[in-house]
Amino acid sequence: MRTTRRLLTHPDFRVSVVRCRDDHTGWSTPEPAGAYGLVLARRGAFRRAGRDGDAWVGSTVAYLTVPGEEERFAHPAGGDECTSVHLSERLWRDLFDDRPVPGTVHVDGRLDLAHRLLLRSGADPDHAAAERLVRLVGDAAAPTAGGGGPGRGLVERARAALHDDAPEAAGLLPLARALGVSPYRLSREFQARVGVPLTRYRNRLRVGRALDRIEQGGVRLAELATELGFADQAHLTRTVRAHLGHPPGVLRRLLN
Repeated sequence: MRTTRRLLTHPDFRVSVVRCRDDHTGWSTPEPAGAYGLVLARRGAFRRAGRDGDAWVGSTVAYLTVPGEEERFAHPAGGDECTSVHLSERLWRDLFDDRPVPGTVHVDGRLDLAHRLLLRSGADPDHAAAERLVRLVGDAAAPTAGGGGPGRGLVERARAALHDDAPEAAGLLPLARALGVSPYRLSREFQARVGVPLTRYRNRLRVGRALDRIEQGGVRLAELATELGFADQAHLTRTVRAHLGHPPGVLRRLLN
């Protein structure tokens, strides 16, 4: 028996929790994979046969899928729970172009942490979740993804788009496409050259704009959250507190 619960939904990706309570020890009937994606075990373990052969999937092994790849599964250890990341073909091409990716990958401590952080990204699918997702998938396939960084010029163009609040800067994926690079490479290069993740840099800009509006007075926080592109007032409050140490209500009293 298998159940699926959706955690994140975006036009270019979706993230779900899949629970399987099968306890059969034999192999399932071969079936084609239906999407580009990455599957990481959260609890338990199982066997999967794919293009890299037969492998145990558990806390230290994950796998990448491509559409049409023949898969078989066995659950000799009982039930398990996984995070299933499905990517659009467009995003997959953005990340890997036509480069091959491994079927199974080692999950080290860094990937384990990236996996856990992705599951906490629900409030901001366009930036926080998108950045964490492309870093997770890109790092998982890093041994074959290769390639050099986009360079300082591209990072400066990204900064300019963020500062100008350009339409393409509404999300990591459209920003990378507008700049003609992989979102994984943009995310990695931005942090390497600027010193903070692109998402945090963007949030710092939004917090500055929030301070300007709060200092001007007469703004409702719910309206301000919508104006600045936050998911809701609670998302605005969490972000402001994380950057400034105070929620917007306290700042309003301090600045007015």
